[in-house]
Amino acid sequence: MKLLANQLVTGIILFLFVGVSCVPVRQYQDMKARNSKCEEERDYLKNQNKELSEKSAETEINMGKFQKRLDALQLDTLTLGTSLRKMITHYDKINQLNDELMKKLKLKNIESSEEAQKLLVQLQQLQEDLQKKEDDLKKMEKDLNQKKTNLDELTTQLDEKDESIEKKNIRLLELESILSKKDSMVKSLKDKVSNALQGYEGEGLTVVQKNGKVYISLEEKLLFQSGKWAVDPKGQKALKDLAVELEKNNDINILIEGHTDNVPYKGLSNIEDNWDLSTKRATAIVKILLAKSKINPKRLMAAGRGEFLPIDPANTPEARTKNRRTEIILTPKLDELFKVLESN
Repeated sequence: MKLLANQLVTGIILFLFVGVSCVPVRQYQDMKARNSKCEEERDYLKNQNKELSEKSAETEINMGKFQKRLDALQLDTLTLGTSLRKMITHYDKINQLNDELMKKLKLKNIESSEEAQKLLVQLQQLQEDLQKKEDDLKKMEKDLNQKKTNLDELTTQLDEKDESIEKKNIRLLELESILSKKDSMVKSLKDKVSNALQGYEGEGLTVVQKNGKVYISLEEKLLFQSGKWAVDPKGQKALKDLAVELEKNNDINILIEGHTDNVPYKGLSNIEDNWDLSTKRATAIVKILLAKSKINPKRLMAAGRGEFLPIDPANTPEARTKNRRTEIILTPKLDELFKVLESN
């Protein structure tokens, strides 16, 4: 379930990065605000996912309780049914005895009024007993009907719970299947990109898979001269090799992020600061990826991060070298996952 929540949030955040253009500072800040909103939605989905798991466990416990109550009702019904049959048998015997007494009274000439009185008292007692038994039978029948009603209601509730749990299980299995397919796609993409760029790894280029995405990190020395945004020939060759692989994967969105160190920019006058420089570099890479390739421009987005997302926050020459980089982030489209979420 934790994997499900992480993947959902990742998909929602990255779905917002569709399109191609150089992102101005104000627009990029808007995008950061939208990203923050997506993170809140991620927390919400994680809580929803946790509540779903807790409700599923609670439902299973309640089903166990309902089953125990159902078994008890069935046992009560069986016991009451047995008692009812015994009462009916007794009732029949009393009726038979009453009929026999009535016949005796009619057939015999009772000579003693005292004997007749005793018989009448006995007959009255039998009638009273018979009435009491009849009342008990009616009460027992009423109890049985109420037990049957309760049993039917519990059976209906159990059926509804089973149906609800089955629907939730189907949805979870569908989501897990989509996320598993997405993870497999990301791993396959990472392997293909690594193979395409293996000649550059160790020379300022790394390819890693994390958070459901593929990160291609290119150090400044592979692409640019210090303070410049024109891509060096070797860097252009690496980007063109990457473009060939990206053409084959149409279901991948591409985000290019430019990063600088924290040293204030002192280059050409038409570049104001590190924000501008990082954005210029990201845009330059976008243009190289699109040149003479069949990549749909809608899949690309260029963003400048300036010095505000360093790999190493230390204020040392080594840290600044690490931070001067460009990252190409590849993310699978999550249209299929969103369709499942919207349908539920």
